[in-house]
Amino acid sequence: MWSVAESRSDREEWPVSPEAPWPATVRATLWWHRSTPDAQALLMTDERSIPLTVAMMVDYVDSPVGPYREVLASPALLAPGRRFGPLPRLQVPFIAVDSERSVHGGRSHWSLPKVLAEFTGDVTDRSTAVTEHWSVTAAVRAVPLPLPIAGGIGFAQPISRPDASPQFLCAYARLVGSFRPARVSVAAEGPTLPSWLSPGDHPGIVITSGRMTTGRGTLR
Repeated sequence: MWSVAESRSDREEWPVSPEAPWPATVRATLWWHRSTPDAQALLMTDERSIPLTVAMMVDYVDSPVGPYREVLASPALLAPGRRFGPLPRLQVPFIAVDSERSVHGGRSHWSLPKVLAEFTGDVTDRSTAVTEHWSVTAAVRAVPLPLPIAGGIGFAQPISRPDASPQFLCAYARLVGSFRPARVSVAAEGPTLPSWLSPGDHPGIVITSGRMTTGRGTLR
């Protein structure tokens, strides 16, 4: 499974999770910055890309596997086009959660390389995800006025094939809720994260409340 070192795991057995779609109530902080050369080098595709790294801390208040928290990052975005549709898509080599059943769901249903991590804090204020090998901290300064949000985000995970170029497992998550513009101060440690998940102060948004549904994956 395609991933950076922070999301590799030798464990193969996980508690089974329900099939998609997955509806959930969420709170989250998202941020973005220009991709570094190391970030661009991580992409597993010859398709056009947008040099923008996107990351997020998410609190799933409820979901088909119960409440859990998550951190993920996409080193760059795949550009819209005939293969991936009209919206940019994430490619996610780094993702961690604090739910074993969510690890199963990510790896089995969407080819997302989820691993386990410990989380502290509030994802809409200051939060940290940590293991013995890496950590990510995000501290938020948000505008007080909430605004409505409706839309979605897609991802396209590479599925390696030994005799051909990769296929991609693609899915889409739809969200309705409210958000606040924000600045997010980020720190990251680990084998690869500091080279592509840039530390410092970045633009972002805080999703103060939202209802999200992640659909089934399809091969492209």
